[in-house]
Amino acid sequence: MILSLIYQTFIIVLLLTFSFGPAFFALINTGIRHGYKTGSLLAIGVVLSDFFVCILIIFLVHYGATELIQDEKNKRFMGILAGIILIVFGALHFREPVDKKDANIEIKAPSGQAMIFKGFFLNLLNPAVWLLWLGNVAAVSKTLSSIINMIIYFSITLGLVLLVELGKVSAAGKLKQILTPKTMHRVNVITGSLLIIFGVVLIYNHFFDHA
Repeated sequence: MILSLIYQTFIIVLLLTFSFGPAFFALINTGIRHGYKTGSLLAIGVVLSDFFVCILIIFLVHYGATELIQDEKNKRFMGILAGIILIVFGALHFREPVDKKDANIEIKAPSGQAMIFKGFFLNLLNPAVWLLWLGNVAAVSKTLSSIINMIIYFSITLGLVLLVELGKVSAAGKLKQILTPKTMHRVNVITGSLLIIFGVVLIYNHFFDHA
């Protein structure tokens, strides 16, 4: 049982920290532009969102209500809503000013609450996150049947995920010291473009593809 849980932990950490979704690119972008402190708050928001989804799915699985997640209408609504929000977040990256005249001027970082909020909802509204956690919880439930044990297990696992996320932010933050304002602006535009693309793909897959 222990080896099975260790293996599952490794898989979960790998999937969550190296899935190249909207949260991943937003995290790297924030670490590069605003440094470790601001990026770490975004990472905390993302992991809190994972914890919320995980706990909710644990209870849904326990009480046999997973059809709420798998229901096509619910998935369609979540997909379209997530797509719209990702497009808005992406567009905001183009509007953020970058001072190209003085490389020593610090770009004003968003508030801590805003970063946690952004990380939480950027991750929460991604339909892939819900399906990923449904698979993780279903796999672990074969070994741990108790709700309390599952909550403890996933709390420890997400603690490891947070450590890896903070490591990514720290590595990204170090790049800020060697990047010019022009390069940082390009990073911002690329991140915004990727978020918009993710949003358009989500809307297409959940609306136009089923219209």
